[in-house]
Amino acid sequence: MNSIAQRTIQTIRVLAADMVEAAQSGHPGMPMGSASIAYVLWTKVLRYSPRNPAWLNRDRFVLSAGHGSSLLYALLYLTGYDMTLDDLKSFRQWGSRTPGHPEYGVTPGVEVTTGPLGQGFANGVGMAIAQKALAARFNREGFDLFNYRVFGIVGDGDLMEGISHEAASIAGHQHLGNLVYLYDDNRITIDGPTELAFSDDIMASFSALHWHVQEVDGDDPEAIEMALQAAIAEKDRPSLIKARTHIGNGAPTKHDSSAAHGAPLGTEELRGLKKHYGFDPDKSFIIPADVLEHMRTVGAERARFEEEWTRLLDRYEKEHPALAEEFTRPAVQYEFLDSMIPLAHGKPMATRKASGMALNEAAKYNPMLMGGSADLSSSNNVIIKGAPMFSPEARQGRHIHFGVREHAMAAITNGMSLSPPIIPYCGTFLVFSDYMRPAIRVAAMSGYPVIYIFSHDSIGVGEDGPTHQPVEQLAALRAIPNLVVLRPADANETLAAWQAALARRNGPTVLVTTRQSVPVFGTEMARKARNVKHGAYILEGHIDVTPDVVLIATGSEVHVALEAAKQLRPQGYEVRVVSMPSWELFEEQPEEYKRAVLPSEIPNRVIVEAGIRQGWERYGGQAGRYVTMDTFGASAPGEVLYEKFHITAERVVREVRDLLGTPAPTQAAN
Repeated sequence: MNSIAQRTIQTIRVLAADMVEAAQSGHPGMPMGSASIAYVLWTKVLRYSPRNPAWLNRDRFVLSAGHGSSLLYALLYLTGYDMTLDDLKSFRQWGSRTPGHPEYGVTPGVEVTTGPLGQGFANGVGMAIAQKALAARFNREGFDLFNYRVFGIVGDGDLMEGISHEAASIAGHQHLGNLVYLYDDNRITIDGPTELAFSDDIMASFSALHWHVQEVDGDDPEAIEMALQAAIAEKDRPSLIKARTHIGNGAPTKHDSSAAHGAPLGTEELRGLKKHYGFDPDKSFIIPADVLEHMRTVGAERARFEEEWTRLLDRYEKEHPALAEEFTRPAVQYEFLDSMIPLAHGKPMATRKASGMALNEAAKYNPMLMGGSADLSSSNNVIIKGAPMFSPEARQGRHIHFGVREHAMAAITNGMSLSPPIIPYCGTFLVFSDYMRPAIRVAAMSGYPVIYIFSHDSIGVGEDGPTHQPVEQLAALRAIPNLVVLRPADANETLAAWQAALARRNGPTVLVTTRQSVPVFGTEMARKARNVKHGAYILEGHIDVTPDVVLIATGSEVHVALEAAKQLRPQGYEVRVVSMPSWELFEEQPEEYKRAVLPSEIPNRVIVEAGIRQGWERYGGQAGRYVTMDTFGASAPGEVLYEKFHITAERVVREVRDLLGTPAPTQAAN
C-alpha cells in the first residue's frame, strides 16, 4: 500500500474515534475496522459528485450498518461534500448535520436512513431494482443514461436480521448484478463474539441465494479493489464480498473487543490509538494536509463522471426530448381521477376493487408507477392490467412479485422511492402491516413517498378468523408521525384517496380497503367524496344546521352510520354524518374548516369503526360514545361478525338515544 493510502485510512480511523469521543456516545469500533474497505470503495470504484449529491446517475452507497455513521461522515467531509469540520465536531448533537445514525435529507450525500439493522440492506435492493427499471424505460441505443450501481457496507448484525435474507432472496432471484455489498466481518456484537449466537455459513447461504461471493482480507486494499472489480464484472448476480476486519482496529486494549462497539474509546485508549498511528495524542480532529489534499483530489476526479454524463444528457434531450422531460421534470398526474367521480354504479363494490380501478387509471398517466404485493396481487388488486411482470427478462415490467416477504417488500419499495420519477407501491392484508412496521416507520421518518396498499381491513374478512382480522392495526398506523392513513368508505372515496396519495410527495401514504362489497354512494354524496383530501367532511347533514349528534365513521362503517341516521331522523333527531377517512389530512386543515365539520359546541358524538377505540378520544371526547372493537374477532361470515360484535346501525341508534335521551331533543323543543 502506498503511504498516502495508508495515512488516509489511519486518518479515517482516528477521525471517527474523535467524533465519538467528542460526543461521548456512538460506535467507534465499526468505522475503525471498516476504514480500509470504505477507502478503496470511495477512491477506486464509487462514482459520485460531491458538488451535486443528487446527480441522477451517481452510484448509490448504503451504510446498512448505520451505527458506524462517523465513517460515512468522515468520507463525505474528506471528499468535499458540503460539510465542515465543525459538522464532524457536532456529531450526535442537537441540530447537527451528523446525527447518530445516517438520516436521509439531513446530511448531503446520505442516500437513505439506516440504523435499524437490515433496513439498509433491503433499501439497496430497491435501489438496484429502480436502476434496472429506469434503464429499461429511458436508455436508448448510444445513450446508456442510467447505469449506476448500488454499493453498501453491511455488518454481522444486518445479516442476522431476517429482513436481509428476505431481500437477498429477491435480489438473487432478480439477477441484480448492479448490487455489491461489502460484508464487514468483524465477528463482534454488543454482547461479545458473534459465535455466541451466530454460526451461519454466510458464503454458502448467499451462494444458495444466487449471489456471487468472495472473501478477502479487510486490511488489504489491493485485494479489496480486485474483489470489487470482479463483483462489478459479474452482471447477472448480486455480489457479497466478505471482508475480515477488526473492530476498533489499532486501539491498544479494545482491538477485536466488544468494548469498542458502542461506547467511546476513552481518553487513554484514544491517546494510545493516536500514538499507534503516529498522531499527536493531545490533539483532536487533526487531518494531515496531504491526506485532505489527496481526498479532495479524489472527490474532484470522481466528479468527472457527472460531467461526462451531463454531456450525454444534453445530446439525449435533443434526440429524445419527451423521455428526457419525464425524468428531468417529473410531474405527478392525478387530476384524471376527479373525472371518474361520481362513480355511481348502484351495485355494491369492494373498495379494494375500486382501488384497483384507480391504480390502473393512474398507471396510464404515470409510466413509472410500479410495485407489487406479498403474494396477494389479485386479493389486493394491485395488478396493472397488460403490464409485464418485472423480471430479469423484462426489466420494463411494472408488476413485482415480492413473494411472502412483507418486511423486505416494504423496505425495498422504500429504496425504490428514492429514484424519481419512480412512484412505488406495495400491498398485503392490513393485519400483516405489523410485519412491515419498521420499514413504514423509517419511511415516515425520512419522508419517502411510498404508497402502502392494505386490503382486508376489518372483521369483514370473515371466515379466516381473528388471525387475519385487523383490530388494532389502524390505531398502530395512525400512531406513526408523518404517515397519512386513508380508509375510504366507498368506490368514490377510494378514487379520491388515490388522488391524495399520488399528490403526497413528502411522506408515505397508507390506503386501507375492504375485502367485502360495500354500497356505492349516490350521485350527490359521491360528489362530496372529492373532500377526502380534507381528511373529513360532512357527508350527510347541512353545515348551517346545528345537529343534535354527530356520527363520525370511516370505511365500511360509514354505511352503518348512514343507516343509523336514516333510522334516527324520523324519531326527531337532527343528525350529521361525518366521513373521516384520514385523521392526518383532517389535522392539516385550517381551524375554521375543522370547527365547521366538528363544532366544538356539539359534544354529542358517536364514533363508528370496526377497530379498537384507542386514539378516537381526540374526536369523540369524554361525552362521546364508541361503537368500536374491544376484543379480537372470530371465524364466521363477515355480516354475522358485525352483528355479534355489535357494529350495527341498531347499536348506533341505541347509543344516540341513550346519549341524548328520549324523546329526541328536537321533539322536546317542539
